[in-house]
Amino acid sequence: MFAFAPDPNQPKPELYADLIAAARALVHDEPDGVANMANLAALIWQFLPRLNWAGFYRTVDGNLVLGPFQGKTACIRIAAGQGVCGTALATGETQLVPDVNAFPGHIACDADSRSELVVPVWRDGQVIAVIDLDSPEPARFDAEDAAGIEALAAAIAPAI
Repeated sequence: MFAFAPDPNQPKPELYADLIAAARALVHDEPDGVANMANLAALIWQFLPRLNWAGFYRTVDGNLVLGPFQGKTACIRIAAGQGVCGTALATGETQLVPDVNAFPGHIACDADSRSELVVPVWRDGQVIAVIDLDSPEPARFDAEDAAGIEALAAAIAPAI
């Protein structure tokens, strides 16, 4: 059994270091990628405040397909290059969006979302998934959040 107790008042670099350590503990010796993504989505939800969606989209045949998540129901398939997640897949770059309504082609799966952070998960030179975080707060995510989730993506890539 795991008992993680994140401190939302700690500095972000420490919070993300704790999140990564917890993530490594969760996926250690578990070969099932879907099970690992499910636990990781729940862990992210537990660690990061002020989210209304946290989860994964998996790369399938060059596009994205919904993976494990926490939050309201979501779009099931997203084409490469469409919306924030599809842009992250197509470019292979983190998308830090302070105002989703200002993002050209934003896909509104949840009308309550105001900001979004999407980080590609790379393995063997390919984007195998994206980590998608949504918040009902404008500008919820910053460069420290992007760096923290990028480090998480690198740490968990072999397990998903």
